[in-house]
Amino acid sequence: MRFENILSDINGFGRFQKMVIAISFLGRFTLPCHFMLNNFIAVVPPHHCNISALDAGDVFRNLTLQQQLTVHIPVQEDGSLSSCKMFAEPQYQLLLNSSNITDAPTVPCKNGWVYDTSAFKSTLATEWDLVCDKRRENKATATIFFVGVMFGAVCFGSLSDRFGRRIMLLLSYILGMVFAVASAFSTSYVMFTVLRFFTGFSITGIYNSHSVEWVDIEHRKLVGVTDSLSWTFGNTVFPAIAYFVTDWRWLIISVTSPLILAIITWWMPESARWLIANGKLDQAQYYLQKCAKMNQIKDVTDTLKTEVSIFQSVMMTYSYLDLVRTPRMRCLALCTGTVWFCVATAFYGISFNISGFGLSIYLTQFTYAMIELPAKIAVYYLLDKIGRRFTEVGALLMVGLCLGINIVVPKGMSVVRTVVAVIGKGFSAASFATIVLYSSELYPTVVRQNGMGYNSFMARIGVAVAPLILLLDEFWQDLPQVVLCSVAVLGGIVARTLPETRNKCLRETIEDVEQQR
Repeated sequence: MRFENILSDINGFGRFQKMVIAISFLGRFTLPCHFMLNNFIAVVPPHHCNISALDAGDVFRNLTLQQQLTVHIPVQEDGSLSSCKMFAEPQYQLLLNSSNITDAPTVPCKNGWVYDTSAFKSTLATEWDLVCDKRRENKATATIFFVGVMFGAVCFGSLSDRFGRRIMLLLSYILGMVFAVASAFSTSYVMFTVLRFFTGFSITGIYNSHSVEWVDIEHRKLVGVTDSLSWTFGNTVFPAIAYFVTDWRWLIISVTSPLILAIITWWMPESARWLIANGKLDQAQYYLQKCAKMNQIKDVTDTLKTEVSIFQSVMMTYSYLDLVRTPRMRCLALCTGTVWFCVATAFYGISFNISGFGLSIYLTQFTYAMIELPAKIAVYYLLDKIGRRFTEVGALLMVGLCLGINIVVPKGMSVVRTVVAVIGKGFSAASFATIVLYSSELYPTVVRQNGMGYNSFMARIGVAVAPLILLLDEFWQDLPQVVLCSVAVLGGIVARTLPETRNKCLRETIEDVEQQR
């Protein structure tokens, strides 16, 4: 008797399961928004030195604003005003020289900057003058956020397996909302970075395998792809929100607000699998009866009593050490961790490396999101047609192929390179959608969230490494493409060694993994 038999008796994909999926979808909408938030809140708008404090003397006062800029701000080669330099002394002779090119000495901006607020009312850069010498501090906000995500993945993974999926999900909702809203009211750069770290740390718990554990075998694929589509949906809607909300503080509040709805409409049962695996049989019986009632199953059988004997031996606490105590679990952790690292590195490496299509930042972000939609629809059909393993392997190898093609395509063929890069982005999105579902099926219930937390940690390392790989073009222009291509191919080779999970029962205990042939 397996848990799937119990689900079949009470309808493994009824109204109860659909309610769980809907609530999970609502909370997960915020994840991609926060992950991509820096694309908008950290934008550096056009700017130049503030010369208003230099308004002294009759000659200067009688000049138009354009003339004042001419005598104080040097012009760059592209014709735009210098962003970080100003003339040490006013160059009035430039009023007679339209070229505005001079060898006059320049100095850094003395009195701050003036920003173009036509597109963005306020950003981190304009709030705390994170430009010129402080550009790295502006970019560091994204890194700090993802470091928080990295540690949050490990922490919430362990806590979810120890204390349950339900309580940790609610805690993630509440803490994520509190820290995100608090960051919107930051009064200093340091305060903001600290709160962004804890925001990343907290919201990681939203993405767990709770919904997968409540559905039957036939619908696990649908739930896995639906969970992945929540990311695509959030990414698609996010540019529209950012277009209308151009103040960074209000943008953070806007993309966090769905968590309020998730908390208010809180109706989330604990995972019956987890309850049984941890010996909480009375609570498991309660939720199973609740599921049967909502699914309009009148007579609930006593099959749970048979299931009790199977799980008597697992009434203990598990930790991350259990991922490496036994041979097969150790091999599983090594392989899935490697694949997650490769998938994340390739996905974000391509995302950061694709040049725009000549569109606005909003349309570009929207286009990138839409690329994922056909990829994930294809995954939905391929997961059953060819299985999880070959879908993952094929997607990663195709990512490697696209990256390899762009190594040999001449730089002048920008259209061809862009199309190939977009196709590669689609395959990388497919590999990400597949590995999330695949991993949740590979790990046994007793350490499933520990396993997913560990895998998410490995993925965040990949996210952190991706920008560093792109910097390798200083040594050889094609080196980033070569490295990303190699990483994708490595991920495909390692994924080939994983067992297939299509149409198989979820494994409940570590013994199930060790005894599998």
